[in-house]
Amino acid sequence: MIPLKDNVKAASFPFINYLLIAGNLYGFYREVTQPNAAALAAFVREWSLTPARLLLFPDGAWATIYTSMFLHGGWIHLLGNMLYLWIFGNGVEGRMGHRRYLLFYLLCGTLAALSQVAVAPSSTGPMVGASGAIAGVLGAYFLLYPKAKILSVVPIWIFLRIVEIPAIFFLGFWFLIQAFQGWGSLGSGAVGGIAWAAHAGGFLAGGILVLFFKKPELRRKK
Repeated sequence: MIPLKDNVKAASFPFINYLLIAGNLYGFYREVTQPNAAALAAFVREWSLTPARLLLFPDGAWATIYTSMFLHGGWIHLLGNMLYLWIFGNGVEGRMGHRRYLLFYLLCGTLAALSQVAVAPSSTGPMVGASGAIAGVLGAYFLLYPKAKILSVVPIWIFLRIVEIPAIFFLGFWFLIQAFQGWGSLGSGAVGGIAWAAHAGGFLAGGILVLFFKKPELRRKK
């Protein structure tokens, strides 16, 4: 399923979400403007998160948890992540406030990355992408807006249909896919180069942390 838009109106202008999208675009720009393949490989090696490096040589490696969030493995990886962040991040930022949302996003990305490190601690493959942090945003959205409608493209056999799907079903199905694939990747770290455990871990982290990051007045009304 490919989300196109939701029916949630943000409570305030989501400038932090837009800045995060801009940061991801800039990170990818730095990748594609490397002069050659060797320079790109060195750039990714320096700024991506490598579980083995984080555990064996932690000095300086902890910063890569955050730098890796702004790098991507290709155009499809980037555009898919930014589409999800654009659709689901605006409403979440509105319910948290700008500063809370930024801290929430980075913390979800951190916990997602550590989830993947826990699954594959000896992996020497570079981890890049905002997927774990965005999964945290999805987890928050799942609890904040379960009845929201997500206009989505759904493949049915060889046809594509555009339908509205309740967020609780859209995101619940998304999480089950990540959890199932993450379970299957135990011992190998990834399936097809995708850090499934980071996705599932980020979603769960977001679902828990949103209880503490919602604006205080909204928690009291609840």
